[in-house]
Amino acid sequence: MNILIPLPDRDFDVTEVAVPWRLLTRAGHEITFATERGGAPPAADPRLLTGVVFGRLGAAPEPIAFYGKMCASPEFRSPISWNAVDPMRYDGLLLPGGHAPGMRQYLGSPLLHQRVVQFWKLDRPVGAICHGVLVLARSRDPVTGRSVLAKRRTTCLLKYQERTAYLLTAWRLGRYYRTYPAYVEDEVRAALDDPAQLEHGPRVYTRRGTRDDDAPAFVVEDGNYVSARWPGDAYLFARRFTALLERSATPRPGGKGGIRTPGGT
Repeated sequence: MNILIPLPDRDFDVTEVAVPWRLLTRAGHEITFATERGGAPPAADPRLLTGVVFGRLGAAPEPIAFYGKMCASPEFRSPISWNAVDPMRYDGLLLPGGHAPGMRQYLGSPLLHQRVVQFWKLDRPVGAICHGVLVLARSRDPVTGRSVLAKRRTTCLLKYQERTAYLLTAWRLGRYYRTYPAYVEDEVRAALDDPAQLEHGPRVYTRRGTRDDDAPAFVVEDGNYVSARWPGDAYLFARRFTALLERSATPRPGGKGGIRTPGGT
């Protein structure tokens, strides 16, 4: 299957992109990356590679190793443009997060929001983690004006997580951990029909899920949609999204898998 992963030119989260890329490609799926203009490889938030403050709070060694391999891959080195995205060509959509200033290009793009709405209407698998859920919250049906998330259960980067990261780093990095004045959780909650549709999961601060341990991780699944809160959920998120792809596949002539289209059998 071919999975679309849109990204900004810079500042996306290392773990939230590299871990799903590695697990999805290991499962045999094809990845198409897309940036605003396409053609040139994007770059992750460099602080997450070296450590945000005094070498701490950055990505773990394994996701950093995955990122290095991802950067050398043909699909990452030659992304398409958001304008060139034809939603019908993709079997799944994955929306990563990140919080540094470069993310605003991706989080606030009307063109990307339009493409997301088009894909959402196909009823194919969608995954979003951390700030990636904000892209969905801001993607609104042009007829109803409602977010595509309006009726869905979801999670996202939670207020206590965003506030804690800000308080730990503001003395040195200012508003680095506050992408917008509003908290992600508040904006996502406002996009839902019922604020109770937003689920928090167990409270965590530093412990992260890993390849072998999902105990600290949390995701929410609602139909064809899976969401997660932060990089500490990335492994479980990627596994659940992969499983969602497998469940959504239908046989095609010749035995190859595909995705059900709306109204299909």
